[in-house]
Amino acid sequence: MQTLILINDPPYGTERLYNGLRLAHALLQREADVTVFLMGDAVSAAKSGQRTPDGFYNTERMLRRVTRRGKVLLCGTCMDARGLADDEVVEGAQRSTMEALAEATEQADKVLIF
Repeated sequence: MQTLILINDPPYGTERLYNGLRLAHALLQREADVTVFLMGDAVSAAKSGQRTPDGFYNTERMLRRVTRRGKVLLCGTCMDARGLADDEVVEGAQRSTMEALAEATEQADKVLIF
């Protein structure tokens, strides 16, 4: 089953991104085909070099877990608007486009929005 998880919220301050990534990881453990598409403030979750306090979740680490078996796509326009360069994102995450999101949406059996 192909699942597309679309996330719009910032990496910290709400728990939508956190919970979307938790679900992505759980689906990957069940051998699902998962694509996570980050747009808006969510692209900041892919910033490499994050240092969070002990005991606090870290979106960079969570995304790395997803990239091992799934796909993480980042809205390129959203990255540009936030000054996030390609070489500043977690390894395995890829700059993407609305066209790629449209294609992933058409191919998905389920689309989940956080």
